[in-house]
Amino acid sequence: MNDQNPLAGYQLPPLAWLRAFEAAARHQSFTLAASELSLTQAAVSHQVRSLEKHLGVTLFERLPRSLRLTEKGAAYLPPLRNSFDELAAATAGLFGPVGKRTLSIRGPVSFIALWLAPRLSDFRARWPDISLRVSTIVWAPTLQDETADIDIRFGDGNWPGYRSSLILSHKVIPLCIPGMAEGDNDAARLQWVMNHSLLIHDTGYENLWQKLARQAGLAFAPSAGMNIDTTISALEMASAGIGPAIVIESLAESYIKSGRLVQFVDMALPIEEAHYIVQPEGQKRLKPEATLFRDWLLQKAAL
Repeated sequence: MNDQNPLAGYQLPPLAWLRAFEAAARHQSFTLAASELSLTQAAVSHQVRSLEKHLGVTLFERLPRSLRLTEKGAAYLPPLRNSFDELAAATAGLFGPVGKRTLSIRGPVSFIALWLAPRLSDFRARWPDISLRVSTIVWAPTLQDETADIDIRFGDGNWPGYRSSLILSHKVIPLCIPGMAEGDNDAARLQWVMNHSLLIHDTGYENLWQKLARQAGLAFAPSAGMNIDTTISALEMASAGIGPAIVIESLAESYIKSGRLVQFVDMALPIEEAHYIVQPEGQKRLKPEATLFRDWLLQKAAL
């Protein structure tokens, strides 16, 4: 077993100095940092100077009415904040009061029902004291409609005023009930469903069947189509035998594993949109319960 201390030979600064620096950087003021930490302004200033002396660098430019981070200070702040977040989350997760913690989650209805729900029991087993409030959306014209500790969005990852962290990127596949698609090969089966079936697709993805036909070297001449607003509805329509559906593969896992639907051609199309966790740019950090959930969610998505 490797029990070597990776920090051997280097003395970390005292936690109080690091807290003073983080608070002063966040407020850009020793006075406001002192108020938050219940210290005097002189004490915070002294702790920051002690930290600068310990590190051998200047962390702040002292301006007449405010502070400004130096290049070294700006580089040091993000990993320090991440460390504080991880420490807070670990402490809350291991020693938090039972029954007093809550977490609100908001996300697209299909992602919540089809991807998150089958995995959520693992989160509950790890943190049974956290109460959950889950709200679902179909379309979200604005991000300010309601607040949530964890806000999940489907799109290109660019929302003005928000930071986004990728959860899952996607590809789409065509599915139908067993025995619906006739033919001896992919092209023949795809041609058959285009000629004889109602082609189902999510709203906004009307061209996916055409792209699939082009990939197979076929002319696109469908008999009819169905535009539907959620993936879960498209999957249920396909499962009822209404027609084949082209949907996000990771959201169709349970339908494929159960045999309700089959991928009738060995073809897939990547899409640009993905699922993200979004956070307002002005939000300094997530609450401890949200940090736990975010890290757990990203871990599950990586499996």
